Amino acid sequence: MLVRAGGLRNKPRSGLKSSLLLCAALMLSGCAAVTVSSISPADYLQQRRGDILTTGKLSASANEVLRIIGSDIAACEANAGSCRADLARSELLSDEQRLATLSELWLESALAEEKRDAKNNADVLAAWLESARYAYAYLFYTARSPGERAFEERQTQIRDYYNYAVQKAVGNLFHHRSEYRPDGKVIRVAGWDIDSELSALRLPHDGTLPEELLPATSLKFSGLRNVYRRDGFGADLVAVMPKPAPASSAEVPYQETRFPVVTALIRFEGKSLTEVLATQQLMIVLADPYRNASISMAGRELPVAANFTAGYGLWLARSGFGVQALRTLFGRAEGIARPQVHLMQPYDPAKRTIVMLHGLASSPEAWINVANELMGDEQLRRRYQIWQVYYPSNAPLAANNLAIRQALDATLAHFDPSARAAASNEMVLIGHSMGGVLSRLMVSNASTTLLDAITEEYNLKGKKAEKVRAGLAPYLEFGAMPQVNRAIFIAAPHRGTSFANHKVARWIANLVTLPITMLDQFSDAVGSLAQLDTGSSEPLRIPNSIDNLSDKDPFVRLVADLPISRQVRYYSIMGNDTPDLPLLESSDGVVPYASAHLDGAQSEKVIPSWHSVQESPQAILEIRRILRLAD
Repeated sequence: MLVRAGGLRNKPRSGLKSSLLLCAALMLSGCAAVTVSSISPADYLQQRRGDILTTGKLSASANEVLRIIGSDIAACEANAGSCRADLARSELLSDEQRLATLSELWLESALAEEKRDAKNNADVLAAWLESARYAYAYLFYTARSPGERAFEERQTQIRDYYNYAVQKAVGNLFHHRSEYRPDGKVIRVAGWDIDSELSALRLPHDGTLPEELLPATSLKFSGLRNVYRRDGFGADLVAVMPKPAPASSAEVPYQETRFPVVTALIRFEGKSLTEVLATQQLMIVLADPYRNASISMAGRELPVAANFTAGYGLWLARSGFGVQALRTLFGRAEGIARPQVHLMQPYDPAKRTIVMLHGLASSPEAWINVANELMGDEQLRRRYQIWQVYYPSNAPLAANNLAIRQALDATLAHFDPSARAAASNEMVLIGHSMGGVLSRLMVSNASTTLLDAITEEYNLKGKKAEKVRAGLAPYLEFGAMPQVNRAIFIAAPHRGTSFANHKVARWIANLVTLPITMLDQFSDAVGSLAQLDTGSSEPLRIPNSIDNLSDKDPFVRLVADLPISRQVRYYSIMGNDTPDLPLLESSDGVVPYASAHLDGAQSEKVIPSWHSVQESPQAILEIRRILRLAD
């Protein structure tokens, strides 16, 4: 028993010794082969979405593929050519793994070459094209369709590689076009035969190359509330067209946008994976995203990527409108003497036209967010195109009424001589402040009402009456524009405003002058006014725009009750900056409610705001509501 008991006491000592030896062995090997820890949401997204474009490092997916073939990032970066060759021939990988990783590796090489400021542009171009090629093959020529991978992070990354590589390749071709000599229509460079397809694109100044081709993603704007984009296939760009010659801009009152948005895509020759990977032929396709919401690529209909804000924002940023508008008001050099019609996109005959008219001492900058929000609304973008009228706001209302009509008529006649296109019919006028008054005149019927009133007021008879009426008829005898069927008046002083009579306003009015070039346009009217007997030693002078905005101005009082065409439905939007007053006595700080109100309006929206109510979110929502109404 003692022996047995002693034996029992010795066994635990032997087991303890074995356990200690086992633990020591494990400690030498790291104690545990696998450990686990929690990661933060940021780390989670980094693992899932981080890649060569977002972090400057290869993605986790690429790392995984490299490990499968017995390599790693360091080895691959040390010998990129050998690494890509190993990937291409490895039988351990699926086509998706191989193609996706090759696209990312070529993208890494292209970025590195560009960063080194490589002088061989053809080599850099070749790297971008290879990245695009492998992305294209992954998206369209593997066993699974893009729809089957719709929720996979990797497909989104590869689409981005394609779009970015296309952007850089097309930019390279544009910037170095003088070096890449075309052989007929086809450019032969970097081992590729590069053709182009432009049938889906319409640029202003047909046959003229852009001065610049800018990636929309490289542009950042201040002053715009939102940037409106459409995710899809292709690289969204802005083409900067040459400025028109000064002589032609004076003769032609219209101008298509100098900053059209363009989407670039690359189609690689081939109908199978083998053919696409072997080809050295490609087609660059340029499309207008306003007209093409989708495009056919590799037998599939794909959404076209677009940035609808970039061209508009660049136009405003480079326009110099703010300074020019003030020069115009005070009759200084480098102002404008005639209205200009600016098309916000290349003319589209299939879309109805919205015409915007700004107010006093203003310019298209008055519509910065209004136009952007309307173009950002997909439903409105499908139905409408925007034209902005930039006019000399120092000129009298009667003169601008005539000149703007002539400019719009000339624009319509140029683009649609038969007047049958949707763009020439059922147009919408939107006017703010003085632009609202002008919009109302353009949909009103004056007939001979104003001329009769002047004849009676000054007791004109016989030949003198005929001469005066003939000189003033172009400005005072007019009908509603037949092309317009809707109008939106925003903070419009239809009956003038006492604000124009204030001391400061009169001081500014005395500074407002009309340049000689503008006075020449009114020579007949000046002669007619000189013959009117006012009972004063001084003849009547041509009023300026501030005179016309006064509630005491004879012209404003005469036109206040002109009938609006029955074919026109009209709407009113106004601000209220005097919340403590009854509505009928309220004002936006410049225009009284009583002057902005019009009987017969389809709707009237009063918004807590100062006079610049058109830029308020509530006003923009109301404009969008009106434009969405069925005709």
